[in-house]
Amino acid sequence: MKIVFMGTPEYAAQSLEAIIQSGREVVLVITQPDKPKGRSVELVAPPVKECALKHGIPVFQPERIKRPEAVAKLREYEADAFVVAAFGQILSQEILDMPRLGCLNVHASLLPKYRGASPIQRVILDGEEKTGITIMQMDAGIDTGDILYQKEIPIEPEDNFETLHDKLAALGGVAITEALDLLEAGELVAVKQDDELSCYAPLITKEMGKLDFSKSAVRLDRQIRSMTPWPSAFTKWNGKQLKIWKAVPLKQSVKKAEPGEVTEVTKDAFAVATGEGSLRIEELQLEGKKRMSCHDFLLGVKVQVGDKLGV
Repeated sequence: MKIVFMGTPEYAAQSLEAIIQSGREVVLVITQPDKPKGRSVELVAPPVKECALKHGIPVFQPERIKRPEAVAKLREYEADAFVVAAFGQILSQEILDMPRLGCLNVHASLLPKYRGASPIQRVILDGEEKTGITIMQMDAGIDTGDILYQKEIPIEPEDNFETLHDKLAALGGVAITEALDLLEAGELVAVKQDDELSCYAPLITKEMGKLDFSKSAVRLDRQIRSMTPWPSAFTKWNGKQLKIWKAVPLKQSVKKAEPGEVTEVTKDAFAVATGEGSLRIEELQLEGKKRMSCHDFLLGVKVQVGDKLGV
């Protein structure tokens, strides 16, 4: 089986590596153009490109995959299947129709739930108990194609975006190789998605990290975990931005405390009142400072009961 692989970030690179390690022939890798990282003007290659070059696989980085010259390039390779994982560009129907076995997408949710760009963060934010990988036969819609294969994992109470991303990236590599085995054996059964069970996971924005302490402690904990490490959850402390990296929701409510008010201070943490319950802050980062444990933070910053976050 000749495969053209399309993907860009580390999530996709793990699927590519798994396909290569399975012994299949990847004839071409398509990824986004190199881009500057941070404040540097130096261009940085996407993880998928680095993986391909490590294995001596040709790399193609079109600005727009739909352009005629890009489509013509794809036709040169006569691939049996295209595998797509977090590529970052929409494929035209002409491209979708090109390989004889179709285009398979490695999607990081249990479709039909969480179609769209940010399924990993959304499942944490919504308090889901499980998620997984769906291998989908791509069509012209956004994650609306037939389901070919799925693998699921539980979402642990301590999972954040980073840890769940890494688990799903590894699971994606397993799922796509198993699906390709079944595809080659003619044993994959396509199942249409039930649109009534679908929900959409649009892009996460920086503004979504702002904490509103009138919400419940459980909701705030999910928000913090879903935004860690990007874009990060944040509030204010004496007029400065304060990022909250880790917190624990507490069931008990503190009487006569307004949302955002500090209700308890120990040597290792401090608790903040919320709309329901309270939130124990364990890891944070004050504007202009490095990320640190709350214990270290309290060594240099005086926090007292009655102080208030968000102002």
